[in-house]
Amino acid sequence: MTVTACGMICARAGGRRWWTKRGRRPVTEEFVRVYVPATVPMLTRLGDEGLAADEAHAVTPALREWYAEGDEEELEYVAFTRAAQDALHLLRADPAAPRRRVVVSVDLPAGAVGRGDGELGSSIVTLAAAVPVGAIAAIHVDGADAVEDVTAAADVVAEADAGDPDAQFAVDGAEDHELEWYDVTELDLLLRAVG
Repeated sequence: MTVTACGMICARAGGRRWWTKRGRRPVTEEFVRVYVPATVPMLTRLGDEGLAADEAHAVTPALREWYAEGDEEELEYVAFTRAAQDALHLLRADPAAPRRRVVVSVDLPAGAVGRGDGELGSSIVTLAAAVPVGAIAAIHVDGADAVEDVTAAADVVAEADAGDPDAQFAVDGAEDHELEWYDVTELDLLLRAVG
């Protein structure tokens, strides 16, 4: 498995097994690396409910076509970055959440991942159900040094999407921070540190 400078695991899930909530039941099919935007409160519910999300990001055919010169790692980074941007929208919708972007890298069976909007360059995918803990490959969270910039970005992310250059400057400030990488076994430690 390759870990990039940005702390992402960019390897494919090839021979991994999918586990159901009732226990370990291997299913032989292709897996897809998916990046799910989240918040710290969403992480606190992982053990009981899984990670609930309707949409996420992945390397899609539309993204490959748009960024034809990009290698696999670059395409994965684009999908990851877009998930981090969507985490800003989640923070804006939840003012009580700690001001840290969260992206959860998961490996899902291809059948559990639907095509998104299909626009050229889109990395959006839909998720059939909540993501179980067993599918999580890594958790990425902003460090304490990013909180001020992430707070400012979350406050104006909708305006940035609408084309406001000042708001986009604030969002770019948050994107200058790399998210820290955590193994799923470190979840309790992470929640204590950021809660």
